[in-house]
Amino acid sequence: MSRPAEAVQRVIKAYDVRGLVGDEIDEQFVSEVGAAFARLVRDGARQVVIGHDMRESSPALAKAFAEGVVAQGLDVVHIGLASTDQLYFASGLLDCPGAMFTASHNPAAYNGIKLCRAGAKPVGKDTGLTVISDDVIAGVPDHDGARGSVSERDVLADYGDFLRSLVDVGGQRTLKVAVDAGNGMAGHTTPAVLGVIPSITLSPLYFELDGSFPNHEANPLEPANLVDLQAYVLETGADIGLAFDGDADRCFVVDELGQAVSPSAVTALVAARELKREIGATVIHNLITSRAVPELVSERGGTPVRSRVGHSYIKGLMAETGAIFGGEHSAHYYFRDFWGADSGMLAALHVLAALGEQDRPLSDLMADYQRYEASGEINFTVTDAPAIVDAVLQSFGDRVQALDHLDGVTVDLGDGTWFNMRMSNTEPLLRLNVEARTPEAVTEIVDEIGRHVAAGAKGARDARELT
Repeated sequence: MSRPAEAVQRVIKAYDVRGLVGDEIDEQFVSEVGAAFARLVRDGARQVVIGHDMRESSPALAKAFAEGVVAQGLDVVHIGLASTDQLYFASGLLDCPGAMFTASHNPAAYNGIKLCRAGAKPVGKDTGLTVISDDVIAGVPDHDGARGSVSERDVLADYGDFLRSLVDVGGQRTLKVAVDAGNGMAGHTTPAVLGVIPSITLSPLYFELDGSFPNHEANPLEPANLVDLQAYVLETGADIGLAFDGDADRCFVVDELGQAVSPSAVTALVAARELKREIGATVIHNLITSRAVPELVSERGGTPVRSRVGHSYIKGLMAETGAIFGGEHSAHYYFRDFWGADSGMLAALHVLAALGEQDRPLSDLMADYQRYEASGEINFTVTDAPAIVDAVLQSFGDRVQALDHLDGVTVDLGDGTWFNMRMSNTEPLLRLNVEARTPEAVTEIVDEIGRHVAAGAKGARDARELT
């Protein structure tokens, strides 16, 4: 059956498939996506591995997708409940394409699919999603041949063994580790990965798998969703706190004082560890990570390479450059030894190993990697972003030392001070990130740009009132 292009393209996005269950995504639609995906990968694959998160709709949608795949003649391997990086592991282990059913940190009413080719290679708009979308819009042709088969395989223990083989956690001091799973998939994977390490004592928080997210949204990027973990670290006397998003592919860190650790600092720490074992290696960082990251990479003999924001860009550069590691300020961490894919749990193991190898508290250790103050990402709702960006650039005038347009516009004001403004790909939002040497300098720049946004909004209102 054919489908309206607008409805399909609203759900099959630039990086994944995502939408409201029932209204935008249902079992019939997902079956058609499965069939289109099978057609996309059929020339080089005999089977597709499928995993799903704890959302109520996920098992049925995963089953429907599998039906679409087997109807096109490919076999399906179900791994059941899984984190996204566990699915990537299965794709690498079995050397076959994969599909993960999750809406990550989105609310309970949503679901979606993250797709990859064999070896966890990403499938995005330019690498297959457009072809899948076009097939679903036109109607996926029936397969003239035998159906595939369906089997099940539990890879959780293998996933844990593999991650631990990449990071030496033996011989370290005893650590008390508080983990907030946010009722997401970290409640499934953490015991299998960290719970078997003798030197680690887990203090679990919200490990019950519950896709309704009864305690807080599974999005630790929002400070409000870290509050429970910060209090729990202090309450339990933990040495470190770890928070994962819903599909557990991102990891956020809290120190023993209950303070959130910048993902840029985590990126710098992991990069330093990886560069110890391969001097001169390339490290990817996106353009809104702290300038401390490329500085530290260079100081340790590595080659920093700057990327646009977004996992498809980083994964592409990882493959192109052979980079050993890549990090984003959104707490996605990518590893060459993990098929170039991202794994929050593997990043957590690196931080735990670094902490356990020495006697300093985490706050002291992370101070080595924190050189600047940052605003975090600030979103402004705007109607005329280009006009606001032009006004901001004119305002800073002679203070601008350099600028580039790799992703939006990045303005270097010298002495470690810079800001980036870029538009959201999906919403009418202007995203701002600022970094400087002092909190006061950060506030000054944010306030100045905020005034231009407010003036632009007032101008738009005045224009509407005159028409």
